[in-house]
Amino acid sequence: MDLAKVEAFANKCAVQMSLKAAKFSAVILSFFGMAFASNFLYTLLKLLHLPRIISEFTVGMIIANICRSSSKFEMPSVVEPLVGFGMILYMFVLGLELDLNVLMKKPDREAKVAYGGMISAFILAYTVTSFLDFSAVPSIGFDLALSVTLSGTASPLLSRIVTDLKIGKSDIGHLVSAAAVHTDLVSSLIISVGFIILDADKRHIGIRDLNCIIVTCSALVIQTVFAAMVSPAFFAWMNHESPEGKPVKGSHLVVTIGFVVIICASSPAISGYSPMMSAYVTGLLLPREGRLSKLMISKINYFLSSIIFPVYAFWVFWISSFHDFQAKDLRPWGRLFSLMALTMVGKVVGAIASGVMLGFPLPESVAIGLLLTVKGHFHMFLATTAVEKGFITSTTGLSMLLISVLTILQTPTVVDQIIKRARKHTPRPRKALQWLEPSTELRIMICIRGPENVSSTIRLIEMSQGNPNLGIAIYITDMIELSEKVAATAANGEGMNALNVVSKSVRQMREQITSEIEAYMAENGERVTIRRMMALSMLTGMHQDICALARDLMVSLIILPFHKNRLEDGKFDGSGLSGFRHVNRKVLRHAPCSVGILVDRGLVSMKQTSTSFVSLNIAVIFIGGRDDREALSYSSRVAKHPGVKLTVIRLLLDTNAAHSSVTSFGKRLFRHRHDDHEQEMKLDDEYFTEFYHKHVAGGKVSYTERHLMNSAAALSTLHSLDKQYELIIVGRGGGVNSILTVGMSDWKECPELGPVGDILSASDSPVTASVLIIQQHSITGDIDGLDDDFSVM
Repeated sequence: MDLAKVEAFANKCAVQMSLKAAKFSAVILSFFGMAFASNFLYTLLKLLHLPRIISEFTVGMIIANICRSSSKFEMPSVVEPLVGFGMILYMFVLGLELDLNVLMKKPDREAKVAYGGMISAFILAYTVTSFLDFSAVPSIGFDLALSVTLSGTASPLLSRIVTDLKIGKSDIGHLVSAAAVHTDLVSSLIISVGFIILDADKRHIGIRDLNCIIVTCSALVIQTVFAAMVSPAFFAWMNHESPEGKPVKGSHLVVTIGFVVIICASSPAISGYSPMMSAYVTGLLLPREGRLSKLMISKINYFLSSIIFPVYAFWVFWISSFHDFQAKDLRPWGRLFSLMALTMVGKVVGAIASGVMLGFPLPESVAIGLLLTVKGHFHMFLATTAVEKGFITSTTGLSMLLISVLTILQTPTVVDQIIKRARKHTPRPRKALQWLEPSTELRIMICIRGPENVSSTIRLIEMSQGNPNLGIAIYITDMIELSEKVAATAANGEGMNALNVVSKSVRQMREQITSEIEAYMAENGERVTIRRMMALSMLTGMHQDICALARDLMVSLIILPFHKNRLEDGKFDGSGLSGFRHVNRKVLRHAPCSVGILVDRGLVSMKQTSTSFVSLNIAVIFIGGRDDREALSYSSRVAKHPGVKLTVIRLLLDTNAAHSSVTSFGKRLFRHRHDDHEQEMKLDDEYFTEFYHKHVAGGKVSYTERHLMNSAAALSTLHSLDKQYELIIVGRGGGVNSILTVGMSDWKECPELGPVGDILSASDSPVTASVLIIQQHSITGDIDGLDDDFSVM
């Protein structure tokens, strides 16, 4: 009998365990499903410049409302503790990222803007909220808490949005990000004090007992003093034990986590203080610099964005569901629009007042105020907690959540208006060789992928020197893909190179390149300044590193290697490196200066004998257009080198033959194009005349002129250049005489090289010379017509 009972009990336990295991598995799969859906939607919303939080909340809102529609579904018990744990981590990282020392400094303009917006928003909110009955049980404590929350700003979220929208380096981007940090720091500290004084365990927010306040303050003082005095020495020791370039030991990581947990848990354990705000205070007091602090920030942020935030969004809309929204009642709509007005108007009025004192333009002041309204995860958590504890209704809580989402959705529109105004008022600099003074030092960035590009790099350095009396600065930049293997050996560096790589293969490759460059410099480096740089990034973002380096170094020309690899017979492989092809295309689109792409078929050296140089025969093809003018400008410097024999080949349209041979449609097309490009042709003639008098008339540069009737004749002329020159320089654009290049696009293999460059570089081209395709800098970039460090203030 006893045995039968035992067996029955065991079977019952097995069934229960199986059900719980199945339920647990379903919960885990649901978590990962929400994370996957959020990431997928984010890839789509990125096209609209919307941050990840919008995709998370969209997915969470849809899933939560679907689940609420089913009477059988119950929210898993693990969700709420997981969200609470996630918010503790979030507040800890927020405190760790903020700098408490900014409060000790004299208020700068960022602080004045932040405090102006906070004070204005707080006064307006506190004055109005008592009349709108937001709380189920009105109280002064609730009005204060709501007013402080409305006056806050989600600084990490706003900084990320400003960076993603390409205004992070501008003066208004810097100001908004810094003002958001001030606002977030002060408002979160005020909320931390509020958790000490106010009691939120009842249906209304009241004041705690004096004894409880004293105990909580004492516990926080002990925690603060301990963290401020002990943590700097502890983290310094840990950072010393785990230097850059070496993996962090597991024991060190465990000890560090234990140390942080003990500090965070001390005041909640002693006095019952909020663990979330205790983590925030602890983060403020820990050292921000050092490897371990940065490691904690990156790992926790990754964990939050990957797992916690999708679940958090589901929890938020489960508590404040659309099923509870009283859409037919006018009062919820009134609260929604009044809260939106309070949030917007308070910040904008404060920003305008601060802007008047600081001399900011009115539109920029309004934009700053609107950007500082952005609310984030912490503000939504407070609103949802208020619903859960019964301080406000689900309808009011949902209104607060929707307002928080709207403050985020409006940021791309606000930034677009900032960029439009900046584009109208920002002068457009000309960063091209054509406008570079002849006596100015020429700065060139030559990008290389490996030792196979070193020989052509040395040839470029030689011929770019031009006049021996003029200096030249060359920045040789290694293009290194940040693979998982390379990333594991990356360590923080200083200066232009933000990262150092200790990977053996990468180090050996760079040392080989360096040795060959140094060998050249030992013999011919009197007038050349060469610096080694590195663009270490994933291929999808490498163009950003290259463009940022070019901007910081103020170079006039970037030269990129052709994406295809050269074979032993001088031909190129079929597919090439598609990733680097995309890098070249993006650099052409976003570069802050002129760009060249070198199709290297083996440049010869220009070594000096006892009396003369071994000549390098170079041709430059001039059809017309700004890119051709830039190619001619670069050639004018190359022509000054004693080892270069330069020939200028100008291709002109034979108008008489063209008119007699083309159809009536072709005649109309020609007249139309001629009218459209008349000004461009005038610029071509003026610049070419100046070049002719300076270089051709003196006999240094050879000149030939060919009159052609159509693109077929132009193609034949290009093919006839085989074996006459070692290097051909062309402009990327098609030129103003487009009849000479029309139809060439039918044969394009690489459109990024332009019609002429593609013909000369094609795999079936009879031309065996190397080709340098040059594009003149145009005022375009990541934000169309502006440098990303533009100024509007």
